[in-house]
Amino acid sequence: MSDSAVPRSEAGIEQAVGIKVLWRLVLPCALFILVGAIDRTNVGFAALQMNADLGLSSTQYGFAAGVLFIGYVLAKYPSVLAYEALGMRRWLALITFAWGLGASAMAAVTSEWQIYALRLFIGFMEGGLSSGLMIYLSQWAPERWRATILAVPIMSINISQVIGAPLSGWLLDLDNPLGIAGWRFMFLMEGLPALVLAGFALAYFPDAPREARWLTPDERAWVTANVKGAEKPPADGNRSERWAALRSPVGWTCAAIWFCILASNYGVMFWLPTIVKGLSGLSATQTGLIVALPNAAAAIALVLNARHSDKTGERVLHVAIPALIGGAGLLAAFLLGPGLPGLAMLVLGGACTGCTVAAFWAIPTKLLPPRALAMGIVMINMLGSFAGATIPAAMGALRQASGSFLPPTLLLFGIAVVCAALCLVARRQLRQLPSG
Repeated sequence: MSDSAVPRSEAGIEQAVGIKVLWRLVLPCALFILVGAIDRTNVGFAALQMNADLGLSSTQYGFAAGVLFIGYVLAKYPSVLAYEALGMRRWLALITFAWGLGASAMAAVTSEWQIYALRLFIGFMEGGLSSGLMIYLSQWAPERWRATILAVPIMSINISQVIGAPLSGWLLDLDNPLGIAGWRFMFLMEGLPALVLAGFALAYFPDAPREARWLTPDERAWVTANVKGAEKPPADGNRSERWAALRSPVGWTCAAIWFCILASNYGVMFWLPTIVKGLSGLSATQTGLIVALPNAAAAIALVLNARHSDKTGERVLHVAIPALIGGAGLLAAFLLGPGLPGLAMLVLGGACTGCTVAAFWAIPTKLLPPRALAMGIVMINMLGSFAGATIPAAMGALRQASGSFLPPTLLLFGIAVVCAALCLVARRQLRQLPSG
């Protein structure tokens, strides 16, 4: 008798689906986010050589780092519409191939304006990646697994720094590979994997649960019946519900919290290599190893925080408390300076700053109805993208005006305090919502 002929309990089907979704979808999606995160943030390491080679000031570099997120904002809504029209496979293959070309072309830039243009292009192509994958995975994840399942691809952003920081530092320290500067070689080598992933996307991903041949018929039926948004809503539904997030105070509070989360994370990603090297005088390779430590801690903390959030069902405080501790840790690390105490605070600050993301996404994906989910995620991501467009540039301007990294670090601490306060507002709003 085949396994499919043996009746299974609801819990048994749920367990089997969860394991298959984790291995077949979540981990592959995490790989795309990992490569995308490396291609977005490796400019932080390139700055160690590129700024001097091209004569970029701190303000110009900060704008170059942040202009990518203007493309992010502009692309959010069109990209999700393209995802809905093309399906997962073709949409992901298209944007991955395009961003891979742009990321590799960074090796040939000769002026700040070329950097601005390419960063804007990469941001536009990659703009819907996180939104689309979040919507896609939400079609497969039961509510009580949601924070944990979403934590894995989100964790890949931290892992990208654990892998990418030492790798980028090592590539920078190579002595004119292929006859070009180390930062140019780094951009080239780290952009090529996206081109390979584009072909993988086209051949691999099912567009919807009903197309997943690796699920048995009863497993496909279970996903369709038990996961919100697993199938597209009927076309004759209330189309105004699609825009419900724009009318929801909770939706806008969530968007503001997401802005603060991304402001803290991208502030750390784009400026930490420069701060560490400036304080310690280490080589690029050694700087990469130091930068990898808080990101490794953040990857571990993100999963632990998400699992505890799922276990307790509490979401908001799992964002507020780590955000506040993270901001305080980063400030303490700067004040303590080089040495073990400062490094310990850097690891603590990085871990807490990076561990809030998965617990956060369990809030809007729970509150928004299926028809409103896509546009709600777009709205939240669009506002969050402004953090990437503004905070790195603001940190660069503060650094150039003051001659110190203390004002930029105080900015990150202030953002963490605002994030915690907004979480308390969201908690009150959530309690006022009707149950069920």
